[in-house]
This record gives sequence, C-alpha cells and structure tokens, in this order.
Amino acid sequence: MTTEPLRPPRLRPGDRVAVVAPSGPVPEDRLRAGLAILRGWELDPVVAPHVLATHPALGHLAGTDEDRARDLTEAWCDPDVSAVLCARGGYGAQRMVDLLDWAAIRAAGPKVLVGYSDVTALHEAFAVRLGLATLHGPMIAAGAFLKDARTQESLRATLFEPESVRTLGPETARALVPGRAHGVTLGGCVSLLAADLGTPHARPSARGGLLLLEDVGEEPYRLDRILTQLLRSGWLDGVAGIGLGSWEDCGPYEEVRAVLADRLGGLGVPVVEEMGFGHHESAPTVPFGIPGVLDAEAGTLTLDVPALR
Repeated sequence: MTTEPLRPPRLRPGDRVAVVAPSGPVPEDRLRAGLAILRGWELDPVVAPHVLATHPALGHLAGTDEDRARDLTEAWCDPDVSAVLCARGGYGAQRMVDLLDWAAIRAAGPKVLVGYSDVTALHEAFAVRLGLATLHGPMIAAGAFLKDARTQESLRATLFEPESVRTLGPETARALVPGRAHGVTLGGCVSLLAADLGTPHARPSARGGLLLLEDVGEEPYRLDRILTQLLRSGWLDGVAGIGLGSWEDCGPYEEVRAVLADRLGGLGVPVVEEMGFGHHESAPTVPFGIPGVLDAEAGTLTLDVPALR
C-alpha cells in the first residue's frame, strides 16, 4: 500500500525562488541567462551568497562545503522562499549533504527542490530524511535549460501546472523488458546512486520503487561495474520497474543497451528504455517520490497524482 507522498505546494506568479550551487562553480553569464528565464515566468529569483564562489584549493567546487551547505540551509529556511533551484551539477553535493541542518530544514516545511546529475545525492537525502517529493529537472545555469524550449516548458509546467504533465512518454520510449508496474519514483544518476551506498541515511534499497536511471560520461564497462555493484549489494532487490533515460557520452548506444539489458533484464520487472530524461539536449522534468504506473509496452510513466499540490 502506497502512503500519501509529501508534496510541496506548486509555484505561483510572484513567488520567490532561491538559486544555490551545491556542487561545481557556476559561470556568471549562464547564471544571468537562467535568472532572466525565471523572471520571464514572473518568479522572483534570489541568488545564494556563494553561487559564484570557487573553493580556495579545489577549483571543481563552488566554495567550501560549509558555505555551500549554509547557502542551501538558509535558502530552504527562508519563509519567503517557495523553491530551491540548483544552478549546476558537476561534483560536490555528497561532500556537503551531511552538513545541512536537517532539523531546521524539516521545521521549515516542504518546498520545491529542482536539479539533476550530482544533485541525485540531494534527491536521495531529502527523500530518506524528510520523505519529500523532489523534481529531477534542469539546472538553471546549464546549457539544456538555457537553449532548449521544451526543457524549459517541461519545468515551467511542472512548477505551475503539475496536473498537465502527469504522463511521461516520449516517442523514443520502448520496452526493453515488457510489463506493467506500480511504485514510487526514485533515481537519478546511476553512478551517484552507487556512490551513496553505505553512507549515512542512505536508502537501504529500491524495493517497491519505479527506478529512473540515467548518466553521462560513463563508458559501457563502467556502467556494467556500477550496475553490478547495485545488484551485488542487494539494492535492486524488489524494485518494481525501471525507466531508462539518456546516456550522453557513454559510448555507442547499442553497447550501452547491451549492458543495460544484461544487468537489468534478469530482474524480472518491466524496463523501459530511451525515456529522454537526464543529460539530454532536450529533457523532461521527472518527479521523484510520487506513485505512478510504468507501462513498458506503451512506453509511459503515468503519475497517480501531480508532483506538486
């Protein structure tokens, strides 16, 4: 039996949204362009203090772990902020996630969290620690969001009119393993999910879930290793169904597909491939923590309820 998900309120024109950088440093020109899109939606974006910072010794991080964690905590706990949007991915969310003030974040109540890629670590933490539904959606200073109208519209519709985007089913989607399954959505970058194993408050397994997987820059043998780790750890035991997104820069798709079929095909659950979410030039926003139905033959994921209230 599925419990009622903890869904944040939808956004409305005039809402204030905070932009944070939990991972890598953010180019200023891209940030300005992303903020302009948000203002075009009649939102009031505010930028956290360290979004344009760089770690003094580690140039792949947007400021220190403590600063990035403080930015996110303060943004979430600001009563005037309705959503927290990540500026970009990269690497670093795992370094700061345990520094967040989880008691204060819980007390602040449910809000919208948007991001993908390295933000997978935050999606998992907010799900496990708070039971909160979150949005696997574009970062506002990332190329796909800035350049692709469909990516923008999918996020805008999910934020403002979530009942209008309850079915994900691009024309490319097709059954890798046939079947139909009901469960609660979860997932993200498969490499980040594997890296989360054994960490504080990590999800013990994907049991009962509709697992949505994608990644970028992982060669087929590395995807094999990652999926094998999830299999050997028992993390995939009891998963209800699997939806597969994009595999940008992971090698020829026929090689990637062979690995996915080999590692996931034996689980005995429906698997849908090429669902388009992830590191794709045009990617839909997908809610996590929402119950729905994955229909492999139809190539669709249909949510039981809208992602936001």
